[in-house]
Amino acid sequence: MHAIQITEHGSADVMRWVELDDPTAAPGQVVVELGAAGLNFIDTYQRSGLYQVGLPYVLGLEGAGTVVEVGDGVDHLVVGDRVAWASTPGSYAERVAVPAAQSMKVPDGIDWEVAAAIPLQGMTAHYLAVDTYPLGPDDTCLIHAGAGGVGLLLIQIAKLRGAEVYTTVGTPEKAELAKAAGADHTVLYRDVDFAEAIRGIAGTERPLDVVYDGVGKSVFSQSLSLIRQRGMMVTFGNASGPVDPVSPLDLSANGSIFLTRPTLFHYASTPDEIQARADDLFGWHAAGDLDVRIGERFALADAADAHRALEGRATTGKVVLLP
Repeated sequence: MHAIQITEHGSADVMRWVELDDPTAAPGQVVVELGAAGLNFIDTYQRSGLYQVGLPYVLGLEGAGTVVEVGDGVDHLVVGDRVAWASTPGSYAERVAVPAAQSMKVPDGIDWEVAAAIPLQGMTAHYLAVDTYPLGPDDTCLIHAGAGGVGLLLIQIAKLRGAEVYTTVGTPEKAELAKAAGADHTVLYRDVDFAEAIRGIAGTERPLDVVYDGVGKSVFSQSLSLIRQRGMMVTFGNASGPVDPVSPLDLSANGSIFLTRPTLFHYASTPDEIQARADDLFGWHAAGDLDVRIGERFALADAADAHRALEGRATTGKVVLLP
């Protein structure tokens, strides 16, 4: 089989299209023939060395495809089943050995691109809005990078739960995408001070119950200044770089704010939890309540170009890699 492998950390130039032995299914695993792989910022963090991984390393954590081999001890999946996954290293490959306990069944009628787009970003949006800070009709939230893969899904889930949604975007075109997803207020962060713009719209100094921040360093401090007393700052990504160290006194000074740095792997830690989130997401999509926007498609062999596009903020929605 072919796969995208790195032998050193660095820019997208370190990614190589290589031929490797086909995987075999160890006990508790299934081997899946890839239908599509999902691209996520965490892939760029692992490639660059921000998140350390052992080398050589086949990139990718997310995908979907057809089971072609079942390992010992797996009794809920059979050859031919359609599955997706969100946390299996080595997913930029034509065949992937996936822990059966971390896979989710994909209903008939969901195409591979959507199936690969939902697991990591969809379940991230799901746990953020449903569990980390459970949104309700009386809540007001800010979602940074609203036209990104997580952002567009998170906006829709927030609106399904009745919240008022502010979002930041970089261009008028991205603003239209965020509005189409249901955002109540869009702010072009390159043109205005987003914090002052949000205060102007809301007519109050600290209008937000929660900020969902996948951008990181460049927006963190201003975001804190918008959160109400005892509200929550949820920082879940580092698109602009990791957030500088925060003093607990800063949280006190800003109104006894709760700060959390959640990760999907702690919110999808059991097979039942994984499947329950997947069932919600696939069900919403099938009902027409959750649009999964596939923004860009790249051949798996061209994954380096996909990384460059993502890091250059040149993408909207979900980027998928196709074998």
